Amino acid sequence: MEQAGLKARAAAAALMTAVTADGQLLTAALPAIVEALPPEERARAQRLATEALRWAQRSDRLLGPFLRNRPEDPVMNLMRLALYEINVEGAAPHGPVNAAVSLATKSKAGMVNAVLRNVLRRGTDWASLPVPTLPKWLRKKLLAAWGKEAVTAMEAVHVAAVPLDITPRDDAAEWAAKLGAEVLPTGSLRLSQFGQVSKLPGYAEGAWWVQDAAAAIPARLLGTKPGETVLDLCAAPGGKTLQLAATGADVTALDISGTRMERVAENLARTGLKASLVTADALNWVPQAAYDAVLLDAPCSATGTLRRHPDLAFAKAETGLEGLYDLQARLFDRAFGWLKPGGRMVFCTCSLFPEEGEDQLVAALSRNPDLLIETPDAQGLDPKWSSPSGGLRIRPDHWADRGGIDGFFIAQVAKRR
Repeated sequence: MEQAGLKARAAAAALMTAVTADGQLLTAALPAIVEALPPEERARAQRLATEALRWAQRSDRLLGPFLRNRPEDPVMNLMRLALYEINVEGAAPHGPVNAAVSLATKSKAGMVNAVLRNVLRRGTDWASLPVPTLPKWLRKKLLAAWGKEAVTAMEAVHVAAVPLDITPRDDAAEWAAKLGAEVLPTGSLRLSQFGQVSKLPGYAEGAWWVQDAAAAIPARLLGTKPGETVLDLCAAPGGKTLQLAATGADVTALDISGTRMERVAENLARTGLKASLVTADALNWVPQAAYDAVLLDAPCSATGTLRRHPDLAFAKAETGLEGLYDLQARLFDRAFGWLKPGGRMVFCTCSLFPEEGEDQLVAALSRNPDLLIETPDAQGLDPKWSSPSGGLRIRPDHWADRGGIDGFFIAQVAKRR
């Protein structure tokens, strides 16, 4: 067996265990686990871990009849990984099975081999198994908010192939032609087939950046112009900062994480765009002057991004949500207070919970007498996204025929003159 392939599989299984056993997110676990791998194997390990977690429920259904007791997570994840490769990637069974056996401890190798071969002998049709469902606590909350039909549709999108969305700096049509991409109604480009992102045309010269189509809408709604002063709060990893800077606005990007701000600096350097970077806690930081516009992408449960980050379903829990709701409200009021009279703000969260979206907007209106809710107006907005509260409610099952879209709540407000 090719040693590089075995190393990528070992890293993938370790990443999965960091999520399922330790409650880490893949992004947090990645640096320590994959740093020794070359770039292509690093990307493969991340992809294998992400997709094997996406399909873990189906793998567990196949494994269950042959497990007297559920093994520890490292062993379970080796078998999940093998079944994902065989059933989704179409790999010849001997490769993934041999890899799982090789990577298991001596005491577990025989069991891994026997269980996987029993699963294969049984020959259950993978496609006939139920679509993986959301964790019970999360499903319950979403059923209450959006109903069974919507939740079922979201779950179907969560296991579909996830396309690559990018935001071009300039001519979308030109880059769509060069990349073979679809131009989405909102102006983002979507690639259904792609390899290593950094090797795609235009990446190295900073002609575009990776950004889900929904995540690109808030900055477009803000409509910044050359010379305007703009604050991008909770800015990392920087997609919105790049959008704002590309309009010619005078952008200040602020985030509490120094490590994540390094990524913003890297993205600015690659694209040749400029912004002032500040690493600080927005609840303590004080600007020198009021702003023409503010974009607040508030910390949230990130439940709207499950289609891209299935590890969230394992690592996230219901605990701590109340603290997030309070933080969002405090950040909203603080950011709104930094606007000039007549200034405008876009508030957004990549969450599917009304408590992190619609309810936040209604509550903010009651706390801020100078706040005006504006009707969102930008290219390609679907009327179905309009929320009774006055913002936009985007769900993963919207654009399902195009490959879905991240879940977001987005509100456009202004300050009375």
